Amino acid sequence: MFEHILVPVDGSKTSLLAVSKAAALAKAFGSAVTSVYVIDPYPFTGVGADFAYGQAQYTNAATAEANIALDATRRAMAEAGVPVSTLVGEGHAVHEGILRALESTGADLIVMGSHGRRGLERLVLGSVTQRVLGVVRIPVLVVRE
Repeated sequence: MFEHILVPVDGSKTSLLAVSKAAALAKAFGSAVTSVYVIDPYPFTGVGADFAYGQAQYTNAATAEANIALDATRRAMAEAGVPVSTLVGEGHAVHEGILRALESTGADLIVMGSHGRRGLERLVLGSVTQRVLGVVRIPVLVVRE
């Protein structure tokens, strides 16, 4: 039914629940799986040369965080007996990076976690899941705690 599943992760408990659901679906349907972690490009670009050192530190920290989340995904998928490809995307908004990963992989299902923010917290922080749901034309399985 689904040939390729895209699983965006952020290292949270909720995203690992999504990884678990994606693994079960992949086993059931024989699907390929790609997991993506989206890094926001250096947010202070254009501020001045004084921030060049900060850019290297930011990039190293963001890449390390991405690797930790993707390593956890690889372990969970391996335990389930499901091969997974991983990639690190970039996007000033996380949903943009997810959409680019969707285009490059040709996935036909997205399985992603939602933190379930409500009210003012959602207004201020936004909802990556809601933004993805608003623009994609493929099924999205939303996993919540």
